[in-house]
Amino acid sequence: PEPMHLSILFEDDAIIVIDKASGIVVHPAPGHYTGTLVNGLLYHCPDLSGIGGALRPGIVHRLDKDTSGVLAVAKNQDAHIHLAAQFKSRQVKKRYLCIVHGEPRQDAGTIQLPVGRHPSDRKKMSVHSRRGRKAETRWRIRLRLKGLTLLEIELKTGRTHQIRVHCAAMQRPIVGDPTYCSKKTARQHLAHTPLDDALKLKLQQAERQMLHAWRLGFTHPQTGAPLSFEAPLPEDMALLLETLEEQLL
Repeated sequence: PEPMHLSILFEDDAIIVIDKASGIVVHPAPGHYTGTLVNGLLYHCPDLSGIGGALRPGIVHRLDKDTSGVLAVAKNQDAHIHLAAQFKSRQVKKRYLCIVHGEPRQDAGTIQLPVGRHPSDRKKMSVHSRRGRKAETRWRIRLRLKGLTLLEIELKTGRTHQIRVHCAAMQRPIVGDPTYCSKKTARQHLAHTPLDDALKLKLQQAERQMLHAWRLGFTHPQTGAPLSFEAPLPEDMALLLETLEEQLL
C-alpha cells in the first residue's frame, strides 16, 4: 500500500470507479512494483488485498499506462466475480476518445481484424499475428481537423492494445503513440497539414498516446442497477484540441 491521490468518480461497499491519470501503471509487473494504481488502492481500501489475486486485487480490466480514463475496481469477491463475468460476456459498454493522424473518408465504420502478438516483436501487438484473436472496434468521427481527427471509439472486444493496433492498421495511428506511430510516420502525416512548424513538432513529440477511456457502463454487481460513468477529457488532450481548433477551424 502507498498513499496516492485517486480521482474517485464513485464508491460504495462493492465497487470503486477511478478516473485514472495517464502515466500510471494499473497493477505491479516487472519493472513496476511501486507507484501503481493497485498500490494506491490498497492504501485507500485495505480490505482489497487478496480479491482476485495478490498482484491484481480487485482488478477486472486494465488501461495501458499512458491511457487515461474510467476504470472500475471490485471491492469484494462477489463483486469481482460478477464484474469479471460482465466483461467476459461483453455486456460492458466501453467508449473512448482519441486523436489520430489523417482523416477517414467515411464518418463512421467498423474494424474487424484479429489481434495477437506481433510475429517478430514480442512487445507489440499486431493484426498479422499467427495466433490473433477476434477483435471488433467501432468508430465515428467527432471532429475533423484538416489532417487530424477526433474519434469516438466503441470497443466490442477488449484485446491488448486493440484501439491502438486497429487505428494503426487503418492508417490512422493515434497521435503520440510511441509503439504504433513512429516519429517518421508522424512527420509523414503532418507534412500534409496546414499547421505551423511549432505545433507539428509538438505533435511529433507528444509525451503519450492521445487516448482516453471516456465512458464505462455496466450493471452494479449487488443491486443490478445500470451504471454509467464518464471521465472528462484530460488537460493535455483538451489543450491540444483547443490549439488545433484555433489553427485549423
